[in-house]
Amino acid sequence: MAFFPSSLSPSYSLPNLSSKSNKIFTKIHPFSFLQRHPIFRPRSSLPFQGRESLNFNLLASVTTADVLLDEAVQEVQLPKGDTWSIHKFGGTCVGTSERIRNVANIVVKDESERKLVVVSAMSKVTDMMYDLIHKAEARDDSYIISLDAVLEKHKSTATDLLEGDDLANFLARLHQDINNLKAMLRAIYIAGHATESFSDFVVGHGELWSAQLLSAVVRKSGLGCTCMDTREVLVVNPTSTNQVDPDYVESSRRLKKWYSENSSDIIVATGFIASTPQNIPTTLKRDGSDFSAAIMGALFKACQVTIWTDVDGVYSADPRKVSEAVILKKLSYQEAWEMSYFGANVLHPRTIIPVMKYDIPIVIRNIFNLSAPGTMICRPDGFENEDGDRVESPVKGFATIDNLALVNVEGTGMAGVPGTASAIFGAVRDVGANVIMISQASSEHSVCFAVPEKEVKAVSAALESRFRQALDAGRLSQIAVIPNCSILAAVGQKMASTPGVSATLFDALAKANINIRAIAQGCSEYNVTVVVKREDCIKALRAVHSRFYLSRTTIAMGIIGPGLIGGTLLDQLRDQAAVLKEKFNIDLRVMGITGSKAMLLSDTGIDLSIWRDLQKEQGEKADMQKFVQHVHGNHFIPNTAIVDCTADSHVASHYHDWLRRGIHVITPNKKANSGPLEQYLKLRTLQRQSYTHYFYEGTVGAGLPIISTLQGLLETGDKILRIEGIFSGTLSYIFNNFVGARTFSDVVKEAKVAGYTEPDPRDDLSGTDVARKVIILARESGLKLELADIPVQSLVPEPLKDSASAEEFMEKLPQYDQDLAKQRQEAEATGEVLRYVGVVDVVNKKGTVELRRYKKEHPFAQLSGSDNIIAFSTQRYEKQPLIVRGPGAGAEVTAGGVFSDILRLASYLGAPS
Repeated sequence: MAFFPSSLSPSYSLPNLSSKSNKIFTKIHPFSFLQRHPIFRPRSSLPFQGRESLNFNLLASVTTADVLLDEAVQEVQLPKGDTWSIHKFGGTCVGTSERIRNVANIVVKDESERKLVVVSAMSKVTDMMYDLIHKAEARDDSYIISLDAVLEKHKSTATDLLEGDDLANFLARLHQDINNLKAMLRAIYIAGHATESFSDFVVGHGELWSAQLLSAVVRKSGLGCTCMDTREVLVVNPTSTNQVDPDYVESSRRLKKWYSENSSDIIVATGFIASTPQNIPTTLKRDGSDFSAAIMGALFKACQVTIWTDVDGVYSADPRKVSEAVILKKLSYQEAWEMSYFGANVLHPRTIIPVMKYDIPIVIRNIFNLSAPGTMICRPDGFENEDGDRVESPVKGFATIDNLALVNVEGTGMAGVPGTASAIFGAVRDVGANVIMISQASSEHSVCFAVPEKEVKAVSAALESRFRQALDAGRLSQIAVIPNCSILAAVGQKMASTPGVSATLFDALAKANINIRAIAQGCSEYNVTVVVKREDCIKALRAVHSRFYLSRTTIAMGIIGPGLIGGTLLDQLRDQAAVLKEKFNIDLRVMGITGSKAMLLSDTGIDLSIWRDLQKEQGEKADMQKFVQHVHGNHFIPNTAIVDCTADSHVASHYHDWLRRGIHVITPNKKANSGPLEQYLKLRTLQRQSYTHYFYEGTVGAGLPIISTLQGLLETGDKILRIEGIFSGTLSYIFNNFVGARTFSDVVKEAKVAGYTEPDPRDDLSGTDVARKVIILARESGLKLELADIPVQSLVPEPLKDSASAEEFMEKLPQYDQDLAKQRQEAEATGEVLRYVGVVDVVNKKGTVELRRYKKEHPFAQLSGSDNIIAFSTQRYEKQPLIVRGPGAGAEVTAGGVFSDILRLASYLGAPS
């Protein structure tokens, strides 16, 4: 029974399982001579090396003709340079027989003069091989069944791809390898242990089999193709950090020798595997196949290395977290290095090192989408203006690392003491922990650093032990651990030459209400790194990506009160959504709609074309706490806004808490700004101190820009003297039509039928609504007035204030027409008209709501319909007041005013203007 697999060239020495296991081998396994493959040519024999040296002479019979042939082949020189292109195909690319055919087709159609193709094991095979070892070590008999599954996977793939002698030869080698693996695994089963180097040898079979299969398929097309076992060529030195360092000098020497014996214009090479200087099989560790391709690119001095994968290229952010992430056309080596270090799915950082020396570009392409050009990683010269007229972001991409903890070492005794940092990180090194990021204040009062959360307990204990004396003496005040952290890194080579990048980054995080726990930036300025709470990481990623890439400014919205105004707003959002996304990069997602009894929630955004039907079919019992938590709890969307379309004081009482939690509030509800002065001042103070916005344009003028006009005057230094206006669309309509012989009750009835009044007209005629608007404007102007401080002239006759119903009120109202008819006659006699107005007298610090008379040429006398009009008298506009006029009532204009506030919020959050 042959124990060594025939895929192993006789030039290798196998690693020892252990001294104990070597003894077991000698007892239960007789060894036969190695049979060499026609594909992998042997060179010489080396001893089997282990703790107890077991030497085996590998015999070979060489004829005189063989020697002469070898001498002739060795004269073939290895061509290097632009004639070579390197391709690397990962496990997914060769995961099935159909995919292997597709890879072969790409290789055949590549017009490069010479090609070297690096392949990984078929998808999942490496994991299956490791699983075999783990089961054997655990003495789990099911490893035999698992090995049969490995055999069947490759056997069925070969049967589908090959035929005739090619199939017979591959299956013969496959069965011999499987039989040898059974013997090896049996030995591991008995010993209960396998060394790392022996495991590396076992798992490397996956690459050998996929390389054999692909080379055979390429040869079927009629092209010459040679298969390379890279263990014969690549020599690496293992390091103490579970990595390997390529020996380029020795690898180059072996490559020249290998090529002299196996010259071909198409070479299919095994990825992932290599050998040590002692010829012991090993692997290139994490992302080894990519590393193999890069090393080969350097050895051949190739024109390009193409990494084939299952994505269209490198994204500006993880597309699973940021749906608006874009494919980057080009990256510099340094940018790719930084992004990959911080967890981006680019390449392992070590993959970039070999190609940088010779300026060999790496192209990442999608094997399943050949039309996509992919991402090129190369030197930055010459691609600064790659996007034509588009202004390129100084930040190329964003990456995150989760499951970290911050360790903060703090104390006044650290300042100016040499060796403190060395002692800190020496202790961290001693426990084998990996430091991801370091941040130190210039005062040297504290040092903080990030480590994987699984390692922080050991790090903390080591530091406590190392600095116990300093802690007891008070030179160090604390060694604190902050768990549940994530790192967000912004990467871009142009950051170094672009002022304000960090400011923009921090501003975006602040406006998304993200707290930064630590900051780090190298002097190269290729990246800015921040540490945030783990639960804020995705929210932070989306916020900064949106700011730098002008991707859709996404706002998660909750609509409270889907009545007349709220329902109209939802319809307006539905009609405008596509335009906002296409032209303004704004994505407004309604995540919830709630009324007083039922609510509708969605994880991705409610389909507003059928929101009414969905509310009926899928609505659940209204729960304000659950509603707000749902809308705000989606960390995939960086910004949250609650839109209150009610007139409910209970809903308004939540505004302060929402703003404190980082939820923006937009509302036409007057109750909060006209309620108790203390609560109003508390609300406005919080708003001004935070980056959370509170917009309420609709509280005074419906869709008219009353609040924004007043704020603009104040912010530019103007001084308000007086604000006077007709603030009620209902009362404007009534007095615009209270002319001639018409009675007051008839006009009120007409307004009610037309829908201008509330269901109970007394709500309009009482003047309370106008008084609320006056108090809002008075407070905006700096007056500290309560609603009770505003004298209000009610138009509801005193005896009718307590009428049992609106119907009873309307029935008795004609009895009191005479009083208002008399006031109208008196006004008309002097060429005047009656108008119901609100006045804010800033100079005298008071406000009033009353029925006044105005000359017919006055702007207030020239209104029509339900228009509102407001006149601002200021230091700048004293002789000729600034007048704002337009429709002041109706669901369409009020909803439009709220919609305008939503877009104003989007603009503040980064949407393009």
